[in-house]
Amino acid sequence: MDHAKLPRIAASSYLNTAPLIWSFIEGAQSGNVHLFTHEAPARCAVMLSQSDVDAALVPVIEYQRMDGVQLVPSVCVGSRRRVKSVVMVTRLADLREVRSVALDTSSRTSAALVEIIFKEFIGISPVLQPAHANLRDMLAGADAALIIGDPAMTFPRDGLHVHDMAALWQEYTGLGFVFAMWMIRESALEILKQVDFAAARDEGLANAAKIADRYEKDLGLHYEELYAYLTENISFSLNEEMKLGLERYYFLAKKHGLISEVRPLKFCPGPAFVDNNADAGTRMA
Repeated sequence: MDHAKLPRIAASSYLNTAPLIWSFIEGAQSGNVHLFTHEAPARCAVMLSQSDVDAALVPVIEYQRMDGVQLVPSVCVGSRRRVKSVVMVTRLADLREVRSVALDTSSRTSAALVEIIFKEFIGISPVLQPAHANLRDMLAGADAALIIGDPAMTFPRDGLHVHDMAALWQEYTGLGFVFAMWMIRESALEILKQVDFAAARDEGLANAAKIADRYEKDLGLHYEELYAYLTENISFSLNEEMKLGLERYYFLAKKHGLISEVRPLKFCPGPAFVDNNADAGTRMA
C-alpha cells in the first residue's frame, strides 16, 4: 500500500504499550499502518485532536475532552490491582500530610486521578503543579510527586514512600483502573477497518518474553521483573470490571470539575472492531 495512504496511528514507547504495538512494528500487521512511537501519551492526545493522526493510544480522560472520536472496544492499558508504572512518591508517611504535588503531565489521566484520590477519598486539596519528570527536582519543590511510565519503575526507593496509583484506586473503589485506550477519529473509521487492534494485542502478549528481553538493558531491570509486569501487572483488555472502573473515574472527574460532562462510552461499530478473543489479557493484573 502507498505509505501516504496508510492509517496514521500514535502511541508512546513505554514498556506498557509495547504489546499493543508489537504487531505493527514487526508482527503480522507491520506495513499496515504509519506508526508514530516517540511521543508521550499526552502528546498522542494532541496529535489525535489536531488530526495529525487517525488513531492514537490516548489517556482516557481525553475521551471526555475531545470531540469526534470513538473507542476501540476491549483493548486498553490498565490494571486491576498494582500497575507499578504510575506512582505517587513522597517522603511523608501519611498522605493526609501532603500539601503540594508535582505532576508529571505526560499522562493527563494520571494527573486527574491524583486530584480525585486526594479530594474524594483522602479529603484534602493539595496544590497541584505541573513539572518535568525529574523526581529529585519534583520533591525539592513539593511534598509528593507523580511519576509515570518507565521512569516510575527505575528510580531508587530509599527513604521514600511509594504509592501505586492503581492500588490506591482499587483500595478505595474495589475496581480496576484504565489508563489509556485506542481512540479513532470518526472521520477515519473506514480506513481503520483494515487494522485489527485486538489481534495486535494478542500477538504482542504472545511475544511478551521477547519484549521483556529487549527492554531489560534499556531499563536496567531484570527480565523476570519486566515479564511479570507485562503478564501480571498490566491489563490489556477492557472487561466488565475495568469498564465499571472507567465509568466511576469519569463520574468522579465530573464531580470534581475535571471534565464538564460525562459522555457515554461510544465504541467503534462493525465487525472490524469486534474482539474475537475477548478474554485475552483478562488474566493480567
